[in-house]
Amino acid sequence: MRRLASPRAVEYIGLRTPNDVSNQPTHRVYFKDRVVWITGASSGIGEALALDLSQRDAILILSARNREKLEAVRSRCAHPERVEVLPMDLADLDAIDEIAREGLAFYGKVDFLINNGGVSQRSLVEETGMEVYRRLMDTNFLGPIALTKAVLPSMRERQWGQIIVVSSLTGKFSTPLRSGYAASKHALHGFFDALRAENWRHGLRVTIVCPGYVRTQVSVNALTGDGSPQGTMDKGQETGMSPEKCADLILWAAERNKTEVYLGGFERFYVYFKRFFPVTFDRMIRGLDPVER
Repeated sequence: MRRLASPRAVEYIGLRTPNDVSNQPTHRVYFKDRVVWITGASSGIGEALALDLSQRDAILILSARNREKLEAVRSRCAHPERVEVLPMDLADLDAIDEIAREGLAFYGKVDFLINNGGVSQRSLVEETGMEVYRRLMDTNFLGPIALTKAVLPSMRERQWGQIIVVSSLTGKFSTPLRSGYAASKHALHGFFDALRAENWRHGLRVTIVCPGYVRTQVSVNALTGDGSPQGTMDKGQETGMSPEKCADLILWAAERNKTEVYLGGFERFYVYFKRFFPVTFDRMIRGLDPVER
């Protein structure tokens, strides 16, 4: 593991690091008996987080649009009796305040909010309708900040809470076919960096996690220019990190109060190419074939 700055600053965690996370001591009691609300919990990284946290004796609130899938995840949890299901659509901004009240009413508090829900994109700018861009921003940016704002007062009142934001490496740089998705993820960084700076005196922790390729249905469900799903899996996802490994790394970062971490294989180094060699990075991105993805 290579540390780039202070203990709580930016780190990268990859598939092949000198000191693998699984070989390091874990603070498994960190989440024990704490209330953790996960969005996007019906599949992929969110499902893996739910199963992992249940094994750590956390108390869970699971949200996504599909109740049936959420119930299936609950049934697979180690302690399903400590799991509540609360369906929600992050793009339905008018409903979020009421849903947040329901979530807080379950246990009277939320210790951790994991903003994991979202949708990706695979379409050229000139082929993408404004309604698709609006849906991407509502789901990936405005929905998470609306939910965060709804639970924030209770965290400030108790002088403790942690927001875990599942962003993307695309929140640090953009690539073809992902203009709206990248914009929404970049926006998350701006908002949550400000939130952290404003609320550290109130005991609020904010961890932003930027995964690269993970073997989930994110590319299959990605929106095309007319809003329909792509329906196929990208090559990067096929060979990416498992959602279980990604979930373990996310919780590792949260336990240690990391500010921002990058997960994945070689693709995580693009963050540094852009930072230190921006002209070279720009040429590399231009050379990507949008069809190949």
